Amino acid sequence: MPTNKRSEPTTITQVQFLTVAEVAKMMRVSKMTVYRLVHSGELPAVRVGKSFRVPEKAVHTYLENAYFDAG
Repeated sequence: MPTNKRSEPTTITQVQFLTVAEVAKMMRVSKMTVYRLVHSGELPAVRVGKSFRVPEKAVHTYLENAYFDAG
């Protein structure tokens, strides 16, 4: 089970979910780009009815791992 910084187990009630539109706004990309990341498996998401919800922590993790040295 994932743990937070204090080594306490993370419960599902502590997970903050974002809509595709919110993720797109946060990343400053189109909603289609977010859908592509979700469908390719690069960005984990849960399907709720016909829409997707992305854990906020997953977005931060994706962005942290997306940095590259352009120098």
